[in-house]
Amino acid sequence: MKITQIKNFPISDGYGKVYYIVKVETDAGIYGLGEVGIPNWGGAIGKAIEHLSEIVIGEDPFSTEKLWQYMFRGGFFPADKVYSCAISAIDIALWDIKAKALEMPLYKLLGGPVRDKVICYPHTQGETMANLLDNCKRHIEDGWKFVRWHQPETGPSSVYVDNMNILEPIDSVRLAEEQIATIREAIGPDIQICFDMHTRLDTAHAVALCKAVEPYRPFFMEDPLRSENPASYRTLSKHVSLPIAAGEQWSTKWPFREVIEEELINYARIDLCIVGGITEALKITHWAETHYIDIVPHNPLGPVSAAACVALCMASTNVGVQEMPRRPGSYATDLFPKQIEWEGGYAWCPDEPGMGVDFNEELALSSIVDPTGWPPQLRRNDGSFTNW
Repeated sequence: MKITQIKNFPISDGYGKVYYIVKVETDAGIYGLGEVGIPNWGGAIGKAIEHLSEIVIGEDPFSTEKLWQYMFRGGFFPADKVYSCAISAIDIALWDIKAKALEMPLYKLLGGPVRDKVICYPHTQGETMANLLDNCKRHIEDGWKFVRWHQPETGPSSVYVDNMNILEPIDSVRLAEEQIATIREAIGPDIQICFDMHTRLDTAHAVALCKAVEPYRPFFMEDPLRSENPASYRTLSKHVSLPIAAGEQWSTKWPFREVIEEELINYARIDLCIVGGITEALKITHWAETHYIDIVPHNPLGPVSAAACVALCMASTNVGVQEMPRRPGSYATDLFPKQIEWEGGYAWCPDEPGMGVDFNEELALSSIVDPTGWPPQLRRNDGSFTNW
């Protein structure tokens, strides 16, 4: 069996959500699906996929390790984050092909299930305290065992600034503490809270917030610092006693090195669609296991990413919880008529060949969009730019 073609599908679900799907085809008629982790970088990533196709087409799809090495360092210079996203999508698709060719679910190919289902957390954002509380309660009523939202903005920007909101750190820390306290009181002790700091604070304000919310026992505080310098987690770990989750912006295993080996985080936020696919995520997962660090795969994307993440979690011992923004099967079902299963806050991959997800290529061709653009921007009261 040989790889014959790689197709790109940056597609919209018609409601403002873009998914960048990659399809790898073979001469045996078996194909696999992957997903790109940063869709709005899609213009550059699409070119990277075309470039990588030059060394992937004609190769054996079972040679995932060899192909990963060729794609990552075959051009002499190691791959950057753009190329890692491209590698991730291709690699996930190759694992999907292998599982289909062997007529087994992907999680069995990854070592077999160590659990029947994977606990998940949804996105329960709200623009006001009332909205947030209502959203959390509705998800709990639907069966979710977790709630999650992120570091709050503190006001709109001046009218002459387009697409800008305000996030003043001191005000945001105070508001976040109020939110966490209110939600904990409303939902009781048995529902878990995941709070995403979204790299929006500097170290001093991150420490202040973590200390302030200790009484409310969040499951973890996510991405308290920006990701460029993993060593900064040394400083944070000296002052914070709450569980810390980090890693969603890191591509490849190397940025995880310090925080795993020095045990500076408690949960590894591996993004399979950025970090280098399943091949690389497996290595980081097993590495984290030796330091008793659980994985919490980052999954803000679509059904293909969700399926890959859940397959990894089903076959891995060290799993904390799986990010699942929306219930599988409740969205984009025209584009993705087959999705993984979900019930009562848990997801699992079906017992069938591959990842358990498929998409409508004909409809996808009519849903192609320009995979570029910028997310909303944030600034402080003094007009300076701050992290989104």
